[in-house]
Amino acid sequence: MRLVSMENSTQQPVVLIVEDEYLLAYDLADALAQANISVLGPVGRVSEALFAISRADQLDCALLDISVAGEMIFPVADALSERGIPFAFTTGFEKSLVEERFRDVEVFSKPFNVFRVVDGIRKMAIRYRAETKRR
Repeated sequence: MRLVSMENSTQQPVVLIVEDEYLLAYDLADALAQANISVLGPVGRVSEALFAISRADQLDCALLDISVAGEMIFPVADALSERGIPFAFTTGFEKSLVEERFRDVEVFSKPFNVFRVVDGIRKMAIRYRAETKRR
């Protein structure tokens, strides 16, 4: 897992990536970095994601693969929801796997255009940052 430096995190949005497909995870991380977004991760297990969330000083949003290392991602989605942190899902499966309580969360179906995902995540992170500054 890459750690987000405090120097960059105050200026750039911070996004957690939970993805167990190594090449896709690093393609996403690279594309987000090129968009001036700091990446926490990528991590490839639910337990790693929960640990990262519990330790993050700053987290503006997350991109969650619905099924990572044979586990469903919903405990991570619950942890983010409890903290009010927005997220989107990715999946190579049917969108019907998304639990009812998360039906309004954006889902990017694999294979997807990495730059379309990055644009959506960038907007989500910026919107979250703007909302938290107003509080």
